[in-house]
Amino acid sequence: MRFAFIATEKACYPVALMCRVLKVSRAGYYAWAKRPASQHTQEDQRLGLQVAAIYRESRGRYGSPRVHAELRERGQRTGRKRVARLMQTAGLRAREPRRFRCTTDSRHGLAIKQNLLDRRFTMSTSNRGWVTDITYLWTRGGLVVPGGNPRSVLAPRGRLVAERTARTRDRADRP
Repeated sequence: MRFAFIATEKACYPVALMCRVLKVSRAGYYAWAKRPASQHTQEDQRLGLQVAAIYRESRGRYGSPRVHAELRERGQRTGRKRVARLMQTAGLRAREPRRFRCTTDSRHGLAIKQNLLDRRFTMSTSNRGWVTDITYLWTRGGLVVPGGNPRSVLAPRGRLVAERTARTRDRADRP
C-alpha cells in the first residue's frame, strides 16, 4: 500500500521525501516498482476483462452471482467472492429492476360507470360506440408519448376519429 501511494504521488513529491515520511527504504520502493505483477494480479486483470465483458453483454443487469454463473458456463473456474470483489473494484453494479407501482385506486366512493361496450367491438352501424386509449412508453430518457398525441379516439372498426395533441408554448410566444 505504501509503495502504491508513492507511485501515484511521485509526480507531486520527491520519492526520497515520501520514503522517509512513510518509513520505507528507497531501494525497497524501486525494487517494488521494477518487479513484475504477481501471477494472481495478472489473473485478476484477465478475469476482470471477462467480467466487464459479461456485464456489458447483459447491459448492466447482471450482478456477481449471474456473472459467476456465466463464467462457469464459459468454462472459467473461479470463486463467487472473487467475481464480486472484481466487480466492486471496477465499479460494476447490477441495475435494480423498476418496482411495480399500482396506479389504479379502486377504493373510492364515486359512482362507477357501466361498461356499455362490454367488449363488443363489432358494430352494425358507424358511430355506435367509440373507444379511447392513452399510450405512454418508458425509455431511458423517461416517459414518452408517441407522436406527441396523448389521446386518440378510435371508432371500433379501427378508423382514427379524432386526436387531441398536447402542445406547450414558450412564454415568449404568448401575447
